[in-house]
Amino acid sequence: MQLGPCARADLRQAVHEQVLETIARGARLVTGGHFIERPGFFYEPTVVSEVTPGMPMFDEEVFGPAAAVVRANDLEHALELANASRFGLGANLWTRDIALAEELAGRIEAGNVFINGMVASDPRLPFGGVKKSGYGRELSSFGIHEFVNIQTVWIA
Repeated sequence: MQLGPCARADLRQAVHEQVLETIARGARLVTGGHFIERPGFFYEPTVVSEVTPGMPMFDEEVFGPAAAVVRANDLEHALELANASRFGLGANLWTRDIALAEELAGRIEAGNVFINGMVASDPRLPFGGVKKSGYGRELSSFGIHEFVNIQTVWIA
């Protein structure tokens, strides 16, 4: 596996601060959580568990190699947690029960729901978010409409 750097020093610092503050509020560092000292703005792949609402890694978008593990009591609680976010770009469902996943996908407030696969940009698929993650779509036949000006002419 190869890991790329964060784009800038301030972005790496922001991820690090999210990790530290999440831990300070009661989460547990599983692995990572440090800068990689080499040229570039590298940050160790990081996993933080026992993350709950009110912690930065739950409430904010994390733009770096840091994952939050959030425990749900049951399926309904998992949906409640997923939809509690102010953001809604993409979500993943991992299961062998595809019929259930299809039903749940319709209940998740996200612009993209990938079942048994990571959210990825594909020119064949519309891509975009909801809530604070954007409005409208790019890519696919839906996305091309973002670049079209339609003129209406009405005559009485």
